[in-house]
Amino acid sequence: MEDSTSKSTASKVDGERWIVKDHNTLFESPNYQKQFADKRIFEQGATEEEIASVEAWTRTWEYREVNFARSNVLINPAKACQPLGGILAAAGFANTLPLVHGSQGCVAYFRSHFSRHFKEPFAAVSSSMTEDGAVFGGLKNLREALVNAVQLYKPDMVAICTTCMAEVIGDDVSSFVADFREEGVVDANLPVAFANTPSFVGSHITGYDNMMRAILSDQAKGVSDKDSTKINIIPGFETYVGNIREVKHILQALGVEATILGDTSDALDSPATGEYIMYPGGTPLKQLRAAATNRATIALSRYSTKKTMDMIRKRWKQDTMALIPPIGITATDAFIKEIQHVTGCDISEELLRERGRAVDAMLDSHPYLHGKRIALVGDPDVLLGTVSFLLEMGAEPEHIVCTNGDDDFLQEMTALLATSPHGVNAKVWIGKDMWHLRSLVLTEPVDLLIGNTYAKQVAKEADIPHVRVGFPIFDRHHLHRFPIIGYNGTVFLLQQMVNAILDDLDRKSPAYSFDAIR
Repeated sequence: MEDSTSKSTASKVDGERWIVKDHNTLFESPNYQKQFADKRIFEQGATEEEIASVEAWTRTWEYREVNFARSNVLINPAKACQPLGGILAAAGFANTLPLVHGSQGCVAYFRSHFSRHFKEPFAAVSSSMTEDGAVFGGLKNLREALVNAVQLYKPDMVAICTTCMAEVIGDDVSSFVADFREEGVVDANLPVAFANTPSFVGSHITGYDNMMRAILSDQAKGVSDKDSTKINIIPGFETYVGNIREVKHILQALGVEATILGDTSDALDSPATGEYIMYPGGTPLKQLRAAATNRATIALSRYSTKKTMDMIRKRWKQDTMALIPPIGITATDAFIKEIQHVTGCDISEELLRERGRAVDAMLDSHPYLHGKRIALVGDPDVLLGTVSFLLEMGAEPEHIVCTNGDDDFLQEMTALLATSPHGVNAKVWIGKDMWHLRSLVLTEPVDLLIGNTYAKQVAKEADIPHVRVGFPIFDRHHLHRFPIIGYNGTVFLLQQMVNAILDDLDRKSPAYSFDAIR
């Protein structure tokens, strides 16, 4: 059955049926073009010539200097706010319900971000604060949220993080929870971890760190047993379920027993069986509680685990190692050697073969990546791992933009670049955003851009290939299911990069260079 609304967005084919138009072709139709023209007249908007003139100016060095002179505003920063990282940390533990103390709009944003990236439902609830809560405090909202959430969703642990509203009005959530226990609102045996995650400072990696530290502090007691052969692995703000599975594969190949603290590999990549399971996977709480007595803890992220690792070192008296993500051969070798140093395990033939295959693949693709100038944008840890791999390939990082990078990151990245002649021309930009990145690649062009989905707009305008690495990735499917770490992940990331270069080469090749073999 057709109506006028459906016909306005569809076209007839052979007089038989209606085909829904893609929005790109839909808006090219005469009626929409006329509406756009009339709208511009009504709004007394700039002419096409004026727009083109300003756009051309924004591509110049003159505009770049103006752009980099701004200090009080960010335009499309490459980061998210703290609670987003907080609820990801909570989601990595079995039967754990993240609860965001703030407005419904905040938690809806976090859930939609993860659902669009993982293509999975993401369970998190809110205390639904409104204007009343902002004036009178959020105690009532949090009490009702806890009661309803526990009754409806029956978690084995609740992890609470805060938003701007709760932080600005000064809600003392820790005190609230203690009062709820005295009142009997919260069962004495129900673990409730709490972390301050104000959105107006830090970023998603800070929020992850704060929540991970809160959960481990609340649940894991005791100190390291030096006779134990078991270790802990903390992935950090990890949005590739394939990476966590690759870590498990490496540990299994080494014969090492380990607890993954914050294991989202099943929680955010559950099978479709026809039955909905609210809490699939996650680190069992029994293993979480025993983590303090394990031999050592290795973090695969330095900048999203700073406070957590400091707590483990001081409170659990454990040996701690915070590495950059094992992307590429050098970083993966370092990860495996660290495990070997801590546990005394032997390197398996399986891993040696995987390493050899990765090296062989790098040799195959080396001619197409060597000397290529690369721009990167992302989180500190991902950037360090990716740049390490690029230097191995002889690629030349040119612009490295890290909105949530600090002085420690700047020094560490600078030191990494100095280890290779391919890193000597690189410039590291901390606290800068995507609009800065646009100026960089338009004034100093590169051959490839590496970054999350939001970098695609810069890549399109600069007419350069774009390899999606990091978070979020909304516009491509399944990338998060494959690893980019370890020897197997090295091959996957390599094929993404070299094939992006080859696709661009074919796209721009004249007929006589449009070769069947590359």
